[in-house]
Amino acid sequence: MATLEELTVIATQEIEDAKPMYKQVNNERLEFTDSDYAQAITDLANSKFDQQENGYKTARQEAYGSIAEQLDMQYWDSVNGTTNWADHIAQVKADNPKPE
Repeated sequence: MATLEELTVIATQEIEDAKPMYKQVNNERLEFTDSDYAQAITDLANSKFDQQENGYKTARQEAYGSIAEQLDMQYWDSVNGTTNWADHIAQVKADNPKPE
């Protein structure tokens, strides 16, 4: 796992590669100032760090399916004596591990 400092180096290179960057101010297209570029680097590095630390949560939420689908799985597991729901949850967790 990368540190915030390492991700800042990556973000800096990505922003440098994307130059020139522009913003819209009062209907006027202006190139970023030095402070705009610095903020863009900070924002991108923080975004990368957040994705690294918390991205698994979003991936799990999407993979779990809806509560209604999970309840239906649990119902049919109880009727049929199967473990489809538990197997599904275990697979989602295995596919989207929590960072160490």
